[in-house]
Amino acid sequence: MNQPRSNISSQGEMPSDPSVFRVDLFCSGKVDGEAVVTVQLNLTIHANNYTVLNFKRRKMCYKREVIRLDGVTTPTSSTQVFYISVSVCCIVIFLVAIILAILHLHSMKRVEMEDSVSDSGSSQGLSQPSTQTTQYLRADTPNNAAPVTSYPSLRIEKNDLRSVTLMEAKAKVKDIAISRERVTLRDVLHEGTFGRIFHGVLLDEKDPTKEKQVFVKTVKDHASEVQVTMMLTESCKLRGLHHRNLLPISHVCTEDGEKPMVLLPFMAWGNLKLFLRQCKLAEANNPNINNMIVHFGVDVACCFRTLDQEAKPVCSCASSSGSIDDNMQVKITDNALARDLFPMDYHCLGDNENRPVRWMALESLLNNDFSSASDVWAFGVNLWELMTLGQTPYVDIDPFEMSAYLKDGYRIAQPINCPDELFAVMACCWALDPEERPKFQQLVQCLTEFHAALGAYV
Repeated sequence: MNQPRSNISSQGEMPSDPSVFRVDLFCSGKVDGEAVVTVQLNLTIHANNYTVLNFKRRKMCYKREVIRLDGVTTPTSSTQVFYISVSVCCIVIFLVAIILAILHLHSMKRVEMEDSVSDSGSSQGLSQPSTQTTQYLRADTPNNAAPVTSYPSLRIEKNDLRSVTLMEAKAKVKDIAISRERVTLRDVLHEGTFGRIFHGVLLDEKDPTKEKQVFVKTVKDHASEVQVTMMLTESCKLRGLHHRNLLPISHVCTEDGEKPMVLLPFMAWGNLKLFLRQCKLAEANNPNINNMIVHFGVDVACCFRTLDQEAKPVCSCASSSGSIDDNMQVKITDNALARDLFPMDYHCLGDNENRPVRWMALESLLNNDFSSASDVWAFGVNLWELMTLGQTPYVDIDPFEMSAYLKDGYRIAQPINCPDELFAVMACCWALDPEERPKFQQLVQCLTEFHAALGAYV
């Protein structure tokens, strides 16, 4: 290091006014090294008052060289090094700012898309929470460990839905077809790209003075024949099944020249997903919210226990497929129009078929295998969805990366205010091996006992 230089003299009197002194430390640039520099300041007021002030500093010096065009190597000055360092830092900061801005815009676009979906159903005064955060845990972490239990092997069946024509779809519901004149449409409750759900009134066939409130699913004028066929076909999935937590269609209108209409019994509290989001806004004023949520979970488990007994794997327990009646009971209905009304819950993975990817088990994502065990997985995700009051699971994970993410052992974390016992039930449903997942009969018994114990303290 070169000899330090200062802007003050070695001797003199103390200034009467505050002043600033400077010591310049210059590196020679010839070798790499560290120097400890001590600046000693001696102050003498009179013979018996002698004060010594020591200021220490570590100075790092580096050997720097610059290759000139003429081939001559010259050392760089400290000023050049400073400007180069500042330039590099500015470039790095600028690149980081651009990356963060792109990520922020992408996140805002996703939130706006979910908000627009929620706003389309705001005719009932329902809205989506403005923000939601999701944590993810590996399945083998202490807080997410599922008890290892052995269950009898489960059947694995292909979800083989045969493509049908519009005429075939109409023929399947011919026995419940009614005249369009008996149906009066009122308010639009939910609207998508090509589908609508109305609050309607159905007149009694024998006594026109009697009427019954119904949900009416239909399509817009620009809907294609494929979309109309899909609505009718999916509406028939639950026909012939009877359970207090099932909501199959009651009638259809399939007259030529008109868009088909599917009628279901009216549920006073409407769609389960939208109801949960409404509860999110009033969560602080409802101390019994967990009791109600567990009750919903019992209803859904009972419904899917019946579907399991009927050998009808459904693959999605998403809350968008549920409704709530006057007695606060959950009723599961078909997925007709669900892809259109809740597009953020469905994704296409390159095979031209939208699926509820975030609710699907690993074997369903990888091999298109659907069974009672895959429904159990989806039910666990639905429990998480209930406890978070309508948040979207795995919202930050790209749908194309879901299978790899689950295969690595990662799961959504325990929701805030979720009891440990209830989260343990969810974790059991997410075992990679289908044979290690519980049966719906076991889930119904477990949740019923937990609900009874929870109600004893509320």
